[in-house]
Amino acid sequence: MKNVLMAVFSVLFAIGAQAQILNPVKWSYAAKKVNDKEAVVFLKATIQPGWNIYSQHVEEGGPIPTSFKFTAAKTFSLIGNVIEPNPLSKFEKTFGMNVTYFHNSVVFQQKIKLNAKEAVVKGTLEYMACNDKQCLPPKEIDFSIAVK
Repeated sequence: MKNVLMAVFSVLFAIGAQAQILNPVKWSYAAKKVNDKEAVVFLKATIQPGWNIYSQHVEEGGPIPTSFKFTAAKTFSLIGNVIEPNPLSKFEKTFGMNVTYFHNSVVFQQKIKLNAKEAVVKGTLEYMACNDKQCLPPKEIDFSIAVK
């Protein structure tokens, strides 16, 4: 019985350790007022070495593009679309096509018009992370960014 419990504990520990390893992207957020009427929110992905996330502009049949959905609020409105830096591009055998991606880190930016002195920008982002051996399922993350 003791050996069975030890085996079960070892398997659960290994699964838990593997789940921690397979979280290669950490997100952080910030905001900066440009003036009393405008601000920019920043959504930064810090990506572990060997892993990539993908541009917002990926062709059909490729990996899941990074995307952002903002929750409507009376305190702000969006100005334009989310801006991303120039991505890298390479042919990926997995998808049989050229894909645009980011590694190490990337900062996405969204301009907003302020309709109040302060705002909280909320929403959901979705991304997919891959390395040269595997792709993880797409992941959705809720965010909340205070603009003061």
